Amino acid sequence: MSRIGLKAIKVPEGVTVTKNGDEITVKGPKGELTREFDPRIKFEEVDGEIHFSRSNEDDKALHGTMRANLANMIEGVVKGYKKDLKLIGVGYRATVKNNVLTLNVGYSHPVEMKAPEGVTVSASSATDVSVEGISKQVVGQFAAEIRAVRSPEPYKGKGIRYVDEFVRRKEGKTGK
Repeated sequence: MSRIGLKAIKVPEGVTVTKNGDEITVKGPKGELTREFDPRIKFEEVDGEIHFSRSNEDDKALHGTMRANLANMIEGVVKGYKKDLKLIGVGYRATVKNNVLTLNVGYSHPVEMKAPEGVTVSASSATDVSVEGISKQVVGQFAAEIRAVRSPEPYKGKGIRYVDEFVRRKEGKTGK
């Protein structure tokens, strides 16, 4: 039994959820998100709450996933999502111009990354980067792509990491 899938989702004021075939559209104060859902999971809205149900027991994982995806869409159009990254290393810096992130992270050339549609990138300082948007998936994916440019290494701790990420340090070589 999917416990997550059985939880009801409360629809906040100012948010509309509409279903058109297999597509569910969520409109809110920050924007609009549309996603295609699996037809095996049934969706119904009663008294400002959304309930999901499945037709057979083989779709347990899908049941919880669909419910979590819709809950994330609703939270995104109401509050939005934000990921913060930090550049650690001598000479590492980031600049943003016209939603294009330019990273200087120890390569012979700067790395330029254009933010996907619906995502805004900002650099509050030379070493702090912030990715914001209404889609949890797109924000997380773009933040992961930024981190992958120079992921943190365990010996000196240099690289791009999430603000709340802990990088376990290793001991270097010992000389005799």
